[in-house]
Amino acid sequence: MIHRLADNGPVPDSLAALRTPEGQALLDELRDHDPAQELALATRLRRDHPAELVSAALGQARLRQRAAAKFGADAARMYFTANGVEQATRTAVADRRAERFAALGVDRLADLCCGIGGDAIALARAGIRVLAVDRDPLTAAVARANAAELGLDDLIEVVCADVGDVDISDYDAVFVDPARRGGRGRIFDPEAYSPPLSWAIEVAGRVSHAALKVAPGIPHEAIPEAAEAEWISDGGDVKEAVLWFGTEPGARRATLLPGGASLAGAGLPDPPAGPVARYLYEPDGAVIRAHLVADVAEQVGGRLIDETIAYVTSDTLAETPYATAYEITDTLPFNVKKLKALLREREVGVLTVKKRGSAVEPEELRRKVKPSGPNAATVFMTRVGGAPYLLIGGPVATGR
Repeated sequence: MIHRLADNGPVPDSLAALRTPEGQALLDELRDHDPAQELALATRLRRDHPAELVSAALGQARLRQRAAAKFGADAARMYFTANGVEQATRTAVADRRAERFAALGVDRLADLCCGIGGDAIALARAGIRVLAVDRDPLTAAVARANAAELGLDDLIEVVCADVGDVDISDYDAVFVDPARRGGRGRIFDPEAYSPPLSWAIEVAGRVSHAALKVAPGIPHEAIPEAAEAEWISDGGDVKEAVLWFGTEPGARRATLLPGGASLAGAGLPDPPAGPVARYLYEPDGAVIRAHLVADVAEQVGGRLIDETIAYVTSDTLAETPYATAYEITDTLPFNVKKLKALLREREVGVLTVKKRGSAVEPEELRRKVKPSGPNAATVFMTRVGGAPYLLIGGPVATGR
């Protein structure tokens, strides 16, 4: 059975019930509930409320708690599905994209594959009118509810339809976020997305501006010449890649949140490799994905430690938001016994282990060296000039 809260979308009973005064009161009561106490809590609530409503409210409360990491305070007012929480764009990233669309002068945008509406919300808050489309009735209903709860339903129209059937002729931009997960997990072939990347590229050609969300690991050779490719990290973790149309064809960009620093590649050749110097720079993951390590090397006056490893070394400590700097105190060929002795001598008990180009897992090394003491250090398991090495040091501030 379904209820209709709007002409263009069916709403399952559970969502409709949660939006009643009784459902809202339950959700308010569960806002800060302890999941470990759910059984006792559910038993008490079912004395005064229908069992199905209590189950729906508890499920939604759990999803809201999970979603807080992505949506902040808004999560306490929004509605979610399990897939929606997993796949939705976090607010910081959606806001960045919306700001860019607004700066391009976009007024009306079609958000195709809108999910629970995270991007549509950010776009509307940037002053853009949004047509949000999803083919799943429950997901579309949740997106519509979220627009209403956040007071944005005058700017967001939600339609339950197949994106291929939607007329976008009245819109000056599109955003496409295809499904990149299947029954067996992540989908790596862009043509296996739903809808396929080729379809999204064709749609992008119909409007003035477009952004197509793709997996961060997309091969560079799969990126159309007409697209600008932007990789975005948030708090040091690479979150997504976006192909922009109507901006800078062929450009490669790395954007770092929350600060917003954005590095546009200059098309530099790969830097040379050489000996490890006093400082080691670890480029942000977005920089590495965008193939802009050479640009960071130029900023810090550095070189690679190995032709195949994305670590930059330099005798100079330079400020850059695009890499974390470490001062290296010791460089030695990979030898666990020597490392253990060195760490014991320096009373290192807080040990951070990083790896790049090594088959050894950080936890395995930590178990073998058994750090103990009041001091801290960072160990890099990597390659230098093609050989396995250990670099020991610690982070230094560069203004990042």
